[in-house]
Parts: sequence; C-alpha cells; structure tokens
Amino acid sequence: MTLAIQICLGLVILFVLVAVGWRLSSRRTSLPCPPWLAWLVELDNPYAKNYNASSIIQGLDLKPGIRVLDAGCGPGRVTIPLARAIGTQGEVVAIDIQPRMLHRAREKAQAAGLTNIQFQELAIEGGKLGNAQYDRVLLVTVLGEIPDRESAFQEIHRALKPGGILSVTEIMFDPHYQSRGAILQLASSAGFREKAFFGNRFAFTLHLEKSQKE
Repeated sequence: MTLAIQICLGLVILFVLVAVGWRLSSRRTSLPCPPWLAWLVELDNPYAKNYNASSIIQGLDLKPGIRVLDAGCGPGRVTIPLARAIGTQGEVVAIDIQPRMLHRAREKAQAAGLTNIQFQELAIEGGKLGNAQYDRVLLVTVLGEIPDRESAFQEIHRALKPGGILSVTEIMFDPHYQSRGAILQLASSAGFREKAFFGNRFAFTLHLEKSQKE
C-alpha cells in the first residue's frame, strides 16, 4: 500500500470517527458544529446537489431590495452567494451564536467586497428577530442544533413579512438531521403552510410560507 493511499485511508477513518462522535454527542445535547470543523460545513457535497448553495438560492425567487435572514449562518457558505444574488439594493442579516464562525464569514464578505451583509451574534429564540422584518429566512442544516425548535419557528413566523418564505435545508449526513415530517409538524404549529419541496429524503430544501393575510 502506497503512502498516499495510507494517508487517504487515514483521513477517511478520521472523518468517520469525528462524524460518529459528533452524532453521539448531539443525541445528548443540541451541539452546534464547532468552529474547527467549519471547513467541513463549507464543502458542497457532490452526492447531494440539493445541499449546494447555488441550488438553495436558486429556488428562493429573490428580487431587488429583498431582505433575507440567514439564521445559523456558520462560516458563510450560503451567506456570501446569497448576498451576491440579491445585489446592493437588498440586505442579508447573518446570525450565529458562535463568534468564531461569524468572524470567518465576515472575513469572506470583506474579501469578496460585499457590503450588503449585517453580521450579528444572536440566537433565533429570545424575541430579538423583530416583527415582519424579512422576506426570506434560511435554516440550512441548523434546525436540529436549536434547543427549543417550537419557539424558534414561532419567532421566525413573527419575523417574516406576510407571504414570506422560510427555507429549511436538511441533509442526512448531518448529525442533527431533521425529517420532512418533523419539520412540517413544527411548521403547522407555528402557522406555516408547505409551499414547495426540492430533493429527496437524503438531501432536501423545504419552503414554508407565511399567510399573505397575517
């Protein structure tokens, strides 16, 4: 066995051990992705195209001047292309509870010359999102990390403008993976209705709509 193969095999084993350890730990507590694993979050998975940033953004029907909340933005994997997509007339508010993740995302935004992103160290729960502030809210592989998911959905529902969309993306490889059924149950309780579904049970994006009349 060559040295290159041994190194590759070792990296695969290390990745599996980290993933298993993270999943087991996540069963005991809602453990967010640690900053030292940010590189793993940033990868677009070639076997789950519905998880890729471009696919997530493509279905959002973004318009000039739109305001989007990237909740649990992490290192900015979706934040940066999202800010490019909405242009200078729009705004992305990127929130996360981990300062090091926000720092990494902020560095990317500066390197890309993007000025339409507002970064905040903030949890989704707690009543700090405001009322009718956003046209779109994104939860990209972050829902399972939220301790009080019912409260989070209610907060997001209040924060969305009438007719606004909550976009939830999940991938089976994530230790905190949430099923479509579990998400729809939360959505219904908070007052959302299902608008669109992209992908399959292994990697999908689910769009949930707030009523136009609210």
